[in-house]
Amino acid sequence: MIFKRTIEKDLNDWKNSTSRKPLIIRGARQVGKTTLIKLFAKTYKNQIILNLEKKIDAAFFEKYDDVKTIIEALFLSNNIPSAEIGNTLLFIDEIQESPKAIQLLRYFYEDLPDLHIIAAGSLLEFAIKKVKSFPVGRIEYIYMHPLNFLEYLGAIDHKMAIEHLNQIPIQSFAHGVLLKLFNNYAIIGGMPEVIKEYIEKKSLIDLPKIYESIWGTYRDDVEKYTSTNTEKNVIKHIMSTAHLSIDQRIKFNNFGQSSYKSREAGEAFRNLEDAKIIRLIYPTTDVEPPVKPDLKKSPRLQFLDTGIINHLLGIQADMLALEDLNTTYKGAIIPHLITQELISLDSTTNKKPNFWVREKKQSSSEVDLVYAYGNKLIPVEIKSGSAGSLKSLHQFIIQSNHPYAVRMYAGEFRVEKSVTPQGVPYLLMNLPYYLGTKLPEYIEYFVREYHL
Repeated sequence: MIFKRTIEKDLNDWKNSTSRKPLIIRGARQVGKTTLIKLFAKTYKNQIILNLEKKIDAAFFEKYDDVKTIIEALFLSNNIPSAEIGNTLLFIDEIQESPKAIQLLRYFYEDLPDLHIIAAGSLLEFAIKKVKSFPVGRIEYIYMHPLNFLEYLGAIDHKMAIEHLNQIPIQSFAHGVLLKLFNNYAIIGGMPEVIKEYIEKKSLIDLPKIYESIWGTYRDDVEKYTSTNTEKNVIKHIMSTAHLSIDQRIKFNNFGQSSYKSREAGEAFRNLEDAKIIRLIYPTTDVEPPVKPDLKKSPRLQFLDTGIINHLLGIQADMLALEDLNTTYKGAIIPHLITQELISLDSTTNKKPNFWVREKKQSSSEVDLVYAYGNKLIPVEIKSGSAGSLKSLHQFIIQSNHPYAVRMYAGEFRVEKSVTPQGVPYLLMNLPYYLGTKLPEYIEYFVREYHL
C-alpha cells in the first residue's frame, strides 16, 4: 500500500528545475522516505537504486574517488547507456553509512549536473559531523514528516472529505464527518506503517506492536547518537519518561526526576532533536514579526508523532469514547497534534513553530501557537470554552498591532467580533481541529475578508 504524499509536488518541481542540485530527503526513520523515492523513481526512464547498508552498493564509493568513474561503473552494472544520463535517477539510500558518499555529492553537482541524484537517510546530522568537507551550497533538502490529516484522508481514499476540507470556508454540514475522521487520525497518528495496518484491519488491536517496533528502533539507535555510557543512559531515560511531560514546559536539570544535570540532559535532547525524534519548541515574547525564540526560557516537547505519544501514555482506548479529544491527558494531545500538523506543512526548512509567553511576577500568560502572516503575528489558542475564557489570548491582543486571533476547538467554523475584559475589540476566528493543515490558508482568508 503506497500513500500519496504532498511533497511529491516538491519532487516534481525539483526534477523540472533548471538549477537542480543533488537532493537529500531528511526525516526520522520510518516516515516513508524510501517508499516515496522508489515510487518517484518510476517517473524516470532509468533508475539506479543503491542502499549503502549493503556492501555491494557501498563498494562503488569505497573503490573509486572520482564521481565520473563511479557513474560509469554504475551505468555499466545497470546496463544503461552513458547517453541516458539526463533520463536517469540515482537514488542513494542510507547515505549516512558513507560520509565519503555525502562528501562526493558536491562533485556530482559540479561534474555531472545532468544526472538526477536523490539521497536519503536517517541520523544524517551525526554522519555530517564526520564529513571533512560538507558540500554546503551544492545540495538541496526536502524534509519529510509523518502523514498529516490531509494525507491521511488520501490514504483512506476519502475523496469527498478532501474536497470539502479544501473548501474555504468549510460548509457546516461537513463538520460532523470531518471531526469524526480527524478523531480517528488523532488517535492513531501519522506513521505510514500504523496507518497501513489500521486501513487493512479497521482495528486498534494490532497497532501497539507496531508502535513498540518503531519506538524500539529509535531506542536501538541510541548508540549511534552517543559516545559514552553516560550519554546513552541519559537518552534512554529521556525516551522512557519524556512523554509524561508533554502537558508542560520542561527544565533540563533533574529532568524526569533524575539526577542528571542541565548540561547532560540538554545535550541528550539536542541529539534526539537531530535524529528528528523529539523537538524542543521554544517560546517567544514577540507580538509582531520577526519571531525570535527565547532560548533562555523553558521549552515544550514535541514528538515526531502524536500516535506514538498516545501509545506510550496508554490512552488510545479511552480516546475512542471522547467527543472532544482536547480533554485527553490534561488537554495536551490536540495542541501537540496541531503543532505536528503545522510542522508537516514545511518541507523546505527545519524551522520550528513557537508559542507565546508573558511572564510576570503577579501573573503569566501562554498562547499555544503564533503564526506570522505579513507584518502580523497571529495568536492561536487550542481549547474549548467561550471566547471570554481566552485570558492569555486577550493579553496578546492587548499588546498586538492588529485585531486578529484564532481559536481551534471541537466546534464549527465561525468568525465573531469580541472584546477583551479590558475593552479592546478584536476578531476571533473559530476553527475546528481538523483544519490544522489549512491554518495558513484560513489566516490569509481571515485577514483578507474580515475587518473591525
